[in-house]
Amino acid sequence: MNQSHLTYLASPEWAETLRTELLPWLREAGGLGDDVLEIGPGPGLTTDLLLQLTDKVTAVEVDPRLAAQLHARLPHTRAEVIHGDASTVDLAANRFTAATCFAMLHHMESSQAQDRLFSTVHRLLRPGAPLLGTDSIDTEMIRNAHIDDTYVPVNPAALDERLRSTGFIDVMVTTTSEHQFRFSARKPRD
Repeated sequence: MNQSHLTYLASPEWAETLRTELLPWLREAGGLGDDVLEIGPGPGLTTDLLLQLTDKVTAVEVDPRLAAQLHARLPHTRAEVIHGDASTVDLAANRFTAATCFAMLHHMESSQAQDRLFSTVHRLLRPGAPLLGTDSIDTEMIRNAHIDDTYVPVNPAALDERLRSTGFIDVMVTTTSEHQFRFSARKPRD
């Protein structure tokens, strides 16, 4: 992630956007349960929000520096920080009461890697548990913010089928602004 993008994701402005836009949506989406998987927390501002809504957060971060910083910032809390690739992380199947991924899918190296992540998340969720996420829409402004980054945009129009093909149901994809969309899906009950 380029430094200006990372700086923004750790800024008070981004924290306020999350508080006023993401937090209300998460509350409206229903209970997250007591054991949430967070994929790609970056600096951890979303982890802070999730800790307001659930008993335990397991945050999986691929960047070793960001994982170490988040671990150091959240010692002795209800958050466990794991440095690793969330698409291959070794965690128990059917464990989590919800999974989240906020503005991170486009940082994965390919759409195939994104689909592997969806399959892994499906395996890790309890039956009936939701996947909740956000990502950016491919616009010139967003592309310019990702210069020197890995940037693989997610087409919101294709996301429904991609999530369903990995086993999710009740998929909803909603455009929230010219630059962002939200999505939710659920692992079927047995």
